[in-house]
Amino acid sequence: MLLKKNEPVKNFYDVIVVGSGLGGMTAANKLAKNGYHVLLLEAHNKLGGFATWFYRAQRKYVFDVSLHGFPVGMKKTCRKYWNKEIADAIIPLKDIRFDNPQFQVQTDFTKEDYTRVLTSQFHLDPKKVQDFFDFIENMNFYDSQEMTNKELFEKFFLGRNDVMRFLLEPITYANGSTLEDPAISYGIVFSNFMNKGVYTFRGGTDYLIDLMKNELLHNNVDIKLQSKVEKFLINPENKQIQGIVLKDREVHCRAVISNANITSTIFKHVGEEYFSNQYIAKAKAVRLNTSSCQVYMAIKLGETIPAIGDLLFTSSAEQFNTDLLLGKNITSRTFSVYYPSTRPQDQEPRYSIVSSTNARWEDWANLDDEQYKNEKHKMIEETITALEKYIPSVREKIDFVDAATPLTIRRYTHHPRGTSFGTKFEGLEVSMNLHKEISGLFHAGSVGIIMSGWLGAANYGIIQANEVESYFFNQNELKQKENHANITC
Repeated sequence: MLLKKNEPVKNFYDVIVVGSGLGGMTAANKLAKNGYHVLLLEAHNKLGGFATWFYRAQRKYVFDVSLHGFPVGMKKTCRKYWNKEIADAIIPLKDIRFDNPQFQVQTDFTKEDYTRVLTSQFHLDPKKVQDFFDFIENMNFYDSQEMTNKELFEKFFLGRNDVMRFLLEPITYANGSTLEDPAISYGIVFSNFMNKGVYTFRGGTDYLIDLMKNELLHNNVDIKLQSKVEKFLINPENKQIQGIVLKDREVHCRAVISNANITSTIFKHVGEEYFSNQYIAKAKAVRLNTSSCQVYMAIKLGETIPAIGDLLFTSSAEQFNTDLLLGKNITSRTFSVYYPSTRPQDQEPRYSIVSSTNARWEDWANLDDEQYKNEKHKMIEETITALEKYIPSVREKIDFVDAATPLTIRRYTHHPRGTSFGTKFEGLEVSMNLHKEISGLFHAGSVGIIMSGWLGAANYGIIQANEVESYFFNQNELKQKENHANITC
């Protein structure tokens, strides 16, 4: 059931999921479908984590926060682990555009069309292009992590900064990849997108999360919003999870899945004294990924805008450089355009545009209030000016504008440093080995760049739900052996 604000949770559950991002929700749903008694806790007043939305002007306008675009694999994941209605609402984006000093491209982001662009517009040898696609499609998590993204592109397209820009820039926006990151972190994500292009959710994020909430309730998941977990309860003698602590009470369980950031899970919710020195050393070496800024623009009801693409990657930088993508002096923006067809359920046609830019936490965290206000205003004005290149009359058509920074992201998600993409690659090993340090404690947050974005988050929730079920199975096997031994004695 959906627990009301003042209604207490039960005393004991099989599994408590802390955090309702797509990883946490998907894990909760799978376990509940399989008959486990699950409690889903969320500190915010709505489900979804970074897959969220907000209303403005008395709900006159609605904005999707996440950059809309994920691989076709999301359909399969939702069909298998959620329901057909959710899967059927996932539709392809047909018009992806790039505009920068090096090239202008329009594509549907499929492998076939990318091959066309690379061979006809970038004049690359078709065999070299095919060799590149074959190479990244055969990458997997267990491959060597020594090759960097820069080395990958030099291997196939030496000296072609324009090709690197075309291939890497969209993935940098999707998961924060830089040239120094392991090539596997790029290859797996890129090849997923290259399967059948980029997809979005028809109806908007609010509609998606409402469908997911109903499915969770249908499967008897207890949901408690505005419930911030203070810490996890650990038995110090056997280092086994016992439950969680809320502001006003303890709740006990057999297992916990943390959908929080991995560093927060270890150092805030548990405490390093419960872990081995080797594990803590690895955890302290995990680097948080970068953050992002957004500018949200609502077009006046009744006004229209021309089709400028579903996703428009723009940049004024002469050459591609991932440091420039993160710079405070913004040169690159991705415009996500939401046409009325995106939200067919709305009574009045709506147009909105969200500009997204990668960002560094430190560029925003140390500003005083006046500086912060001025920098946000500057970002908004420069973004509208940049958009006027594609929609000359857009300034007069904008009825509402708002902006978010890394500080905004930290406020609502509790992610340290406002990270939009979790951790760098080394975070995945630490996350996956958490239950080996604390029995019954699992992690399903965004880690390792690969397990980020909507599809990565949902699939990682499934992986960790499977781990929980294996843990329960092994516990039952051990208990049966102990009982058999006692009877024999």
